[in-house]
Amino acid sequence: MPDSLNADFSRPAAMDTAMMDWQASPSPTVWRKRLDLLDGEFSRVTSVVRYDPDSDFHSHDHPQGEEILVLEGTFSDEHGNYPAGTFLLNPQGFRHAPFSKDGCVLFVKLCQFAGEGRDHVVVHSRSADWQAAAPGVERLSLYEDAAYPEDIMLLRLAPGASLPATLINTAAAPQGLEIFVTSGRLTDGRERYGSGAWLREPSGFTSELTAQTETTLYLKRNHLSVKT
Repeated sequence: MPDSLNADFSRPAAMDTAMMDWQASPSPTVWRKRLDLLDGEFSRVTSVVRYDPDSDFHSHDHPQGEEILVLEGTFSDEHGNYPAGTFLLNPQGFRHAPFSKDGCVLFVKLCQFAGEGRDHVVVHSRSADWQAAAPGVERLSLYEDAAYPEDIMLLRLAPGASLPATLINTAAAPQGLEIFVTSGRLTDGRERYGSGAWLREPSGFTSELTAQTETTLYLKRNHLSVKT
């Protein structure tokens, strides 16, 4: 496996995980599709991860934190069970022994939450209160802390609705953004981005992104220039 991938955060990047093969991880029952990797196995990395049924990891902590969005199935640890739609931020110093009884698929970011004192966050998006953000667009905040630059949210778009420019343009994301399409399909007029598409822009989007079907996506902003 490469020691780095899409490691220049000053350049745009796009990957379609639906077209990628699963690759082995250090666990024989856990598989991954890497999207970016800064410098080797235990560095800053973004991946889609699949746990086979009855998978488990030994207890471990996460230097510089861990972020998880459960895409399919149920992810578990000794602290609870997290069904599809759950968002987790496990901060620096958090320790757990993860497992999945029936298997699951996750969107995972490691070593990207440096700084002691961050809150441990659990958001159940399927039962949460979403807020109107624009015509045909609903927003659910997942993480925001005035002490740190990044913020994270889910957005739900009706067919034909466009992502508000005020959320994704250069003024909104001067330190870059990432989008991961969890369901549905977006288009910028030239390319189509279906479920599993991952996009990274160093300073926001200048083009309009419109939902072709009912679409839900993850959006993280203002984190690409943060040194970890």
